[in-house]
Amino acid sequence: MFSFREVLSAFQAYGKAHQFIQQHKLWKWILIPGIIYCLLFLGGMYFAWGYSGDFVEYLTKLFHLTEWVQDLASSWVSFLFILVAFSIRIILLFLYVAYFKYLFLILGSPVFSYLSEKTEAILENRDFPFSGKQLLADIWRGVKMSCRNMVYQTAAILILLLVSFIPVVGWITPMIGFFIECYFYGFSMMDYSCERHRMNMSESIAFIRQHRGMALGNGIVFYLFFILPVIGWMLAPSYAVIAATIDLQDKKLS
Repeated sequence: MFSFREVLSAFQAYGKAHQFIQQHKLWKWILIPGIIYCLLFLGGMYFAWGYSGDFVEYLTKLFHLTEWVQDLASSWVSFLFILVAFSIRIILLFLYVAYFKYLFLILGSPVFSYLSEKTEAILENRDFPFSGKQLLADIWRGVKMSCRNMVYQTAAILILLLVSFIPVVGWITPMIGFFIECYFYGFSMMDYSCERHRMNMSESIAFIRQHRGMALGNGIVFYLFFILPVIGWMLAPSYAVIAATIDLQDKKLS
């Protein structure tokens, strides 16, 4: 189970993050990654939509579905065929949106790791010595953690898809899927602080599980931010990192 107090604390941390950003003039660390995120996301959406259409066309040719529908000469069957084809493209687009966030977390790991470090340095009024070797090690650890979370999230979603076919019980699977996705996003944001305090992956996983309410709350706001086109895409990643760092200040990380 998780603590609702920690969920609420994670929500409030976003307000503290906004004040922190304004007070310490960190907007360049918010806007630069945000603009890059938007450009990559929109470019990826364009290609994902195009390739999803190619994939659907490939399936129809592979199984000769177009000829089958034409032979039936039924307007209802044609309508259902178009609806299914469109649904497949939408599902593929949702998968892209879900996994793009992980890709960006991997690509943006150096920036987000630095942003978390800078936030803690300001909060504690101390400097963290820079080490190129340590930075590379942290980036590699971040990549492994993101891949691990992506695999676990995928497994959980696949199980939910199977459960969704069970009458009544299946009705709540979308909500459960939403919370799972939020948890893993919040997990990634908290891990930057755990990484900096030299927790290994096992220690970080155990610590975040103990404070899963914080991960869930951080991820929920991140997800809601992301619903806002452009502005939300630009602000969500950096705000989430700073909010998680602030929220973790009173926890014993080392």
